Amino acid sequence: MPLPADPHAKPTPLAGLIRQAGSVILGKEHQIRLALACLLARGHLLIEDLPGVGKTTLAHLLARLLGLQFQRIQFTSDLLPADIVGVSVFDRGSGRFVFHPGPIFAQLVLADEINRATPKTQSALLEAMEERQVTCEGMTRPLPAPFFVIATQNPSHQIGTFALPESQLDRFLMRIELGYPDRAAERELLAGADRRELIAKLAPALDPEQLPALQQAAARVHVGAALIDYLQALVAHTRNSPDYPFGLSPRAALALLAAARAWAWLAGRDHALPEDIQAVLPAVAGHRLRPTGQTPTGAGTIAAALIEAVPLP
Repeated sequence: MPLPADPHAKPTPLAGLIRQAGSVILGKEHQIRLALACLLARGHLLIEDLPGVGKTTLAHLLARLLGLQFQRIQFTSDLLPADIVGVSVFDRGSGRFVFHPGPIFAQLVLADEINRATPKTQSALLEAMEERQVTCEGMTRPLPAPFFVIATQNPSHQIGTFALPESQLDRFLMRIELGYPDRAAERELLAGADRRELIAKLAPALDPEQLPALQQAAARVHVGAALIDYLQALVAHTRNSPDYPFGLSPRAALALLAAARAWAWLAGRDHALPEDIQAVLPAVAGHRLRPTGQTPTGAGTIAAALIEAVPLP
């Protein structure tokens, strides 16, 4: 939920980037802020929505503005793990096998339509997303830093999709939806230039070497004991409520804390508030909780029910 303006808040180095991104992805500042908070929290982002609403465009836009080395992997039913990680090829000149790295060796990797690949291929991302490294043919190789995965997926009811397993979903710190633009934004989109042309004209708004410092600054945002109590109460409710067969894990609790810190930092504050947790709760918890029975689904509905059930400290 939006917070009132804080007179003591300081502008962040990403304020200009957010404005530039908003001029391309129209009417979606909240989703842009969530994506940046996910990156600042050193997480990975899953964008789930219908085709054609700007999922891939957002990934291209962030890579451009952040100045990150970018690779796109188009997931299809015949994609193999080696197509992602890489493969060793025998070199006759040297008489030995030479490893050819796959597209996973980039700072920002777009896993486009990830749920159109088989579970075996999807699992090739697990080690990379969790450990920032890949193991191929018995050798472990580190991935570039920073390393950020943005995956897009179409709704699971569409033809040719494979549902992501819980272990894969849990690797994504956030899942967001873009949704249809409002009438004014869509009119501006129809009357304006092609989004790809706009992105090509943009200059990076950030040096990639600055990003680790910004991530560290976000991690230093103060979180008081009362806020930890509130976070633990939210997590405990998901574990004890009959509405959910499985509650939020400790990794999910850490993700919620890191995302709240990043959200507060983007707002220009050096301390987090309960409203920061509430703002990121749908994106962090929505894909980790599976309601039982007749309990309403949907990230926003799940988060609203949790916020209503757990009183503020």
